[in-house]
Amino acid sequence: MTDAPVVVLGSGLAGWTSIKEFRKHDSQTPVVLVTASSGDAYPKPALSTAFAQGKSAQQLVNGLAADLAASLNVQCHAHSHAHGLHLANRELHTDTQVFSYSRLVLALGADPIRLPLEGDAADRVLSVNQWADYALLRERLQPGAKVLIMGAGLIGCEFANDLAGAGFQVHVVDPATRPLAALLPEAASAPLQQALGHLGVVWHLNNRVTSVSHQGPALLAHLHGGETLQVDMVLSAIGLRPDTSWLAQAGLACDRGVRVNLQLQTSDPHVYALGDVAQYASAGDRVLPYVMPIMTAARALGATLAGTPTDVVFPVMPVAVKTPAFALLLALPEPGTVGNWQTSEEHVWRFMSDDGRCRGFVLGGKQTALRAKAMQWLAA
Repeated sequence: MTDAPVVVLGSGLAGWTSIKEFRKHDSQTPVVLVTASSGDAYPKPALSTAFAQGKSAQQLVNGLAADLAASLNVQCHAHSHAHGLHLANRELHTDTQVFSYSRLVLALGADPIRLPLEGDAADRVLSVNQWADYALLRERLQPGAKVLIMGAGLIGCEFANDLAGAGFQVHVVDPATRPLAALLPEAASAPLQQALGHLGVVWHLNNRVTSVSHQGPALLAHLHGGETLQVDMVLSAIGLRPDTSWLAQAGLACDRGVRVNLQLQTSDPHVYALGDVAQYASAGDRVLPYVMPIMTAARALGATLAGTPTDVVFPVMPVAVKTPAFALLLALPEPGTVGNWQTSEEHVWRFMSDDGRCRGFVLGGKQTALRAKAMQWLAA
């Protein structure tokens, strides 16, 4: 198998960046990219912020697969759907062919979580998780349309800001009592909720969608609280979950994602994983569905694949919530850290542990400019 190529499964940020980092160390070893999409590169975070900027789907593409493959000396197999893995034979099975590999990199990303909804239009609920979804969103939405967003988490709030800013009527439904409830201290949710409300976003909190049905050309969304909303589109933004079922069936250790060690190696020594599909030992067995962890992991993986085993060390990586109405920058404490959120100035929150140290922060609005200072709090 030593003559077999390095095979990378997935052409998102994790896939292409891993190849770029590997090519910094090794320009000759054959590399094959297998992807279910076209393979074209685009900035995924822009999917939830591009509408108000008037960007078409094509304008988001920042690298054609053919050009990237040529510049990186890669064979690209687009529109090839993986469905099986034979670890003993080192084979990746797809609907187009079987790929032999010396090492396999899983950069699959994650899939939208789909709620079991009733109604004859449940299949009309759209999740925007890739370029083709955004193209469909732009195709379906007409000026002034009314959009219901399921989910008031990070992506839901970003879409709410983006679509309301583009002139659409936006309703947001979430079982929580406030936006970004899983990430923010309660006091930090209030100014975000108010700012998006000023943009025209209508909140339906402590509620959920139970069914979506057709009503002429429109959709009728029924809420658990008894309310009915007539809308033009229902957008689901309730989170992502990697599909690891077929990988677990092949014999890889999986939990919330594919388990990887400090060097991104799975339970099979010839298979690696990073990005949304990976559950990182170096991050306390967490999944890190953000851009900066992918870049950090890809750099380490490039060196490891080239023969220099390199542990992934994740630095503190604040997450920017792209809601211009009330921008947020947050660095959350490690899970299980005992302490409480405190504030001494407007729109600045620090998580102080019982030993008196700052273990996390949230900066809101203009205070996001304090990033450098906030990072010093964590280092103190």
